[in-house]
Amino acid sequence: MKILVTGASGFIGSFIVEEALRRGFETWAAVRGSSSRAYLQDPHIHFIELNLSSEEQLEKQLSGHQFDYVVHAAGVTKCIDKRDFRRINTEGTKNLVTALMALQMPIRRFVYLSSLSVFGAIREQQPYEEIRETDTPQPNTEYGRSKLEAERWLESLSPGPSPEGRGEFPYVILRPTGVYGPRERDYFLMAKSIKQHSDFAVGFKRQDITFVYVTDVVQAVFLALEKGQTGRKYFLSDGQVYQSTTFSDLIHEELGRPWWIRITAPVWVLRVVTFFGEHIGRLTGKISALNNDKYNILKQRNWRCDIEPAIRELGYHPEVDLSEGVRRSIKWYKDNKWL
Repeated sequence: MKILVTGASGFIGSFIVEEALRRGFETWAAVRGSSSRAYLQDPHIHFIELNLSSEEQLEKQLSGHQFDYVVHAAGVTKCIDKRDFRRINTEGTKNLVTALMALQMPIRRFVYLSSLSVFGAIREQQPYEEIRETDTPQPNTEYGRSKLEAERWLESLSPGPSPEGRGEFPYVILRPTGVYGPRERDYFLMAKSIKQHSDFAVGFKRQDITFVYVTDVVQAVFLALEKGQTGRKYFLSDGQVYQSTTFSDLIHEELGRPWWIRITAPVWVLRVVTFFGEHIGRLTGKISALNNDKYNILKQRNWRCDIEPAIRELGYHPEVDLSEGVRRSIKWYKDNKWL
């Protein structure tokens, strides 16, 4: 079986490539010419350069290949120019799928990695309830809007789920909550800050947070390739709900409990910081982790989501809870001299 993984040099994509190799797939890693291959060192990996911004080029680059499975993990989570979210996350997905269809490639399953962020801040009244697939998405970030637009375009290709899993294009969508683990850089900043003796939280209203360890996302990817029904969308988390301080508490423990100062600021302070972070990023040309999207993400209070459909239909069973996941992540950061 031949599998194509886009975004293969990225955090989640590199783990998908590793699992595909472990399962005996002929594994093709889609990269850009400038992509780092630091986590793609296995000699059995086949590389292919794809330009997701051009349908015409994609057809040429994919011509002559016959992939059985495609996992589309390429995308961006932060940009200097907000228009790039749509250009890369939305249009890139359209271009890839359109090229595959134009080449009449007999894809058995196309798995698209979307995000819980497509729903935005909903069910925010306490006690918080799980976000469900029947809820109406109300994305409050450019990232979430770009992912939702890609989802809706995929929906337009097929008549919807059917018992036989048939449709015009055999896609399955996965919507993970916050993904963390070795090689991840955004949550790593929290660990770096705690090592430097400070922890920063936002808002005084209760915040329920969910996480999913990267290998559990990978588990779901391969279950979706095997069992997913065309048109279905699945939330992914580790099945637990945590409070806003739990993640930093676990990091603090794994770092040996260095002395620290924990600061909890009002939401308006975050608004000021991200406003300036956004504009400084535009002036310097460097992407800031503190931007307008980050403001809405940190302000959101309810990140609960219903993973029962993934458990029931795919056989998904998360294996790594937050305590174990943080232990593994911090060990990797230390072993690789990030901390």
